[in-house]
Amino acid sequence: MNETQAYICGAYEHPTRHAPDKSVAQLHAECAKGALADAGLTLADVDGYFCAGDVPGGTPLLMADYLNLRLRWLDSTELGGCSYISLVSHATAAIAAGKCSVALITMAGRPRSTGQSVGIKPRALSPDRPEAVWDSPSQWTIATIYGMAAQRHMHEFGTTAEQMAWVKVAASTHAQHNPQAFLPKLVTVEDVLGSGVIADPLHKMDCCVVTDGGGALVVTSAAVARSLKRPLVKVLGTGETVHTNQGGMVDLTVTGATKAGTEAFAQAGLGPKDIQYASIYDNFTIMVILQLEDLGFCKKGQGGAFVADGNLISGKGQLPWNTDGGGLCNNHPQNRGGVTKVIEAVRQLRGEAHPKVQVPDCSIAMASGPGLVLGGGHAYSALILERE
Repeated sequence: MNETQAYICGAYEHPTRHAPDKSVAQLHAECAKGALADAGLTLADVDGYFCAGDVPGGTPLLMADYLNLRLRWLDSTELGGCSYISLVSHATAAIAAGKCSVALITMAGRPRSTGQSVGIKPRALSPDRPEAVWDSPSQWTIATIYGMAAQRHMHEFGTTAEQMAWVKVAASTHAQHNPQAFLPKLVTVEDVLGSGVIADPLHKMDCCVVTDGGGALVVTSAAVARSLKRPLVKVLGTGETVHTNQGGMVDLTVTGATKAGTEAFAQAGLGPKDIQYASIYDNFTIMVILQLEDLGFCKKGQGGAFVADGNLISGKGQLPWNTDGGGLCNNHPQNRGGVTKVIEAVRQLRGEAHPKVQVPDCSIAMASGPGLVLGGGHAYSALILERE
């Protein structure tokens, strides 16, 4: 093993999807404990802590104090939902630089319990945000932005609502085998199209769930990984970017995956055809199609055809995807799905996914996704992982 290489040795997804009786700090702590136990480590072993804006007070200092950590390194990068994918990259860099050897990454939240607004309700923007004076009066919603992205993709490439619905069908096909999935019921294309329009052409079932809960990861040095009795999941390639709105000339059919994915593949020395399993962020069905194109799994404009007829279903299609049910059916804690994408990729590489969805002899996996909102403040992160 290369001593500067990093390994994901612990992964834990909180089982709750509704936590009215727990605090956010408690959820973070329970996720931390779960991931460390999975790795065979304790809080006393942690010397690096990584988090994003979902921690209490928005600073890692409070959770570090709450967990009584003794740290050499802190990182609180806030990039929305993809923060935790990026934080794996940041932990890898910190380990390579000798800043820490056991990095703990946590995320948690309670949007379902607190009634946080979802994608169909306008969100109040801080007046300090540079775009607020122009955007706030329009009362924009997240769902309408992705509805416009879907409309544009349909206009340019002939994508259909039926093709987008296949993304949800694939997610539900996998979720039926996940006892913790928020929506475990198998659905059909007809069910999706009949679920009511939320933001034309997106239907209710084209949108992700809103859940409480969280997750955590433990990234370690090669020396620590070698000492543990866990399968070795190596961080092979990473990439991250900020994809701006291009000064108002934004193309809603293009995501930051074009840059972050390319960077991750180059670092790993691999290409899309080498990926045996993919965890790709699914806040909306159209966003999955856009990312599949931008990551190179199919040509631009062919994402709709690529997902049709179950091509994302494990054991059937050519790209097994989100085998836990993803954000569309399983879990989207604190409206931030990045951590669960990495967790399911780790499960697949360890051979610990549900037998009905486990990819045989899975050795190369990808976890990737966006942060904040396409078209404004849009970040993107990608990871390529290998079972060693």
